[in-house]
Amino acid sequence: MTETTSSVAPPVPAAAEKLKFYGLWLAAAIVLLLLPKLFSSGGSLTTFSLIGISIVFSLSYNILLGQTGMLSFGHAVYYGLGGFLVIHAINIIGANKLPIPLPLVPLIGGLTGLLFAVLLGWVSTQRSGTAFAMISLGLAELVASSALILRTFFGGEAGISANRTKVFRLFDWSFGPQIQIYYLVAAWTLLAVIAMYALTRTPLGRMCNAVRDNPERVQFVGYDPHVVRYLAFCFSGFFAGIAGALAAINFEIANSAYLGAVQSGTVLFATYIGGVGFFIGPIVGAIFVTFLSLGLSDLTQVWQLYFGLIFIAVVLFAPGGITGLLMMHRPLVKAGTLGRVLPSYLIAFVPTLAMLIGLILATEIIVYFSVHSGDDSHIKAFGVPFDAANRYIWAMSAILLFGGYWVARKTWTMVGHAWDEATSGAREQGAIA
Repeated sequence: MTETTSSVAPPVPAAAEKLKFYGLWLAAAIVLLLLPKLFSSGGSLTTFSLIGISIVFSLSYNILLGQTGMLSFGHAVYYGLGGFLVIHAINIIGANKLPIPLPLVPLIGGLTGLLFAVLLGWVSTQRSGTAFAMISLGLAELVASSALILRTFFGGEAGISANRTKVFRLFDWSFGPQIQIYYLVAAWTLLAVIAMYALTRTPLGRMCNAVRDNPERVQFVGYDPHVVRYLAFCFSGFFAGIAGALAAINFEIANSAYLGAVQSGTVLFATYIGGVGFFIGPIVGAIFVTFLSLGLSDLTQVWQLYFGLIFIAVVLFAPGGITGLLMMHRPLVKAGTLGRVLPSYLIAFVPTLAMLIGLILATEIIVYFSVHSGDDSHIKAFGVPFDAANRYIWAMSAILLFGGYWVARKTWTMVGHAWDEATSGAREQGAIA
């Protein structure tokens, strides 16, 4: 009787995990609903909309890189084509008074991305690794150059524009105010994130991971790695098209920048910096990169240079990205040994910060003498004014950079010892296998 009862009754941990799963999605929906109440300015709503678009775009890219192991340098092709088709669709719908509301229009972008992924993906996914990366780069350059040649469709350098308020109104929403666009982007972001997460739990999602790790074994058990890569490529193109459609609706314009290498590089940065090994990684990376790009552009003229430096630092010192760094500490938190590491972090923070300040000063001085040497030497970087021609500033930057580096190396060695001690304690308690 006991055996029958235990076999029939659902296990409590499974139910708890199920409740936790749905609770997380419900909490995410509530947060998206309440954000405009907390941050009601137009700038904040625009920023949140850009973050939502970036999240969908980054997760679509992670289907290729993180799940299937395909490094693409041309993911912006499907993003941009989805955006262009949506702009044309809005103009056609508005001119012909078709009863298609704006919330359904992003599907056009998704289907456009899917169509071109179907057409281009079979050849592109014949190989993975370097071959796929080079093919994606070639296709990206081909499409980007076509945008300047086929002016009737792409509008040349100026691009094409549309008026989203002329589309059929749903519930009397004109989608003119930014808050209405925010809710549109938020709804599609939540739906896309749920759909892409569900994809990772399907047999196809698991086969994508298998193709990434060991394609020979996948072929041995009866699956064609090329077909798996192709299907992943098609899904990735679909969601990239949705992201491009949302961007086009938000800005009411699509131009050649949607298809360019900068757009492909940005999504690569966001996905890798966030962490390709985790589903939440691209979400974290999209939020981080969006805030960083908006913030740095106001603080320094060479913000893209700092982007590159951050990317290099992540590749060298944190291959798992921001999420990987955070997840490393999870066993320590579970075992209660995190306190053994925190003091060493605080000690290492000071010289590391000094080194970064020295690096920023040196970078701004070098940029001034390389680009703006004829202008006034009194410049401002990160809100701090200083004289780039002052030799004391040069000496200060050198001392902070090299002195901070020397001290940081010593202190991070201490961090390593404290980390080993904390992980040993966690292993003794069974938090680490």
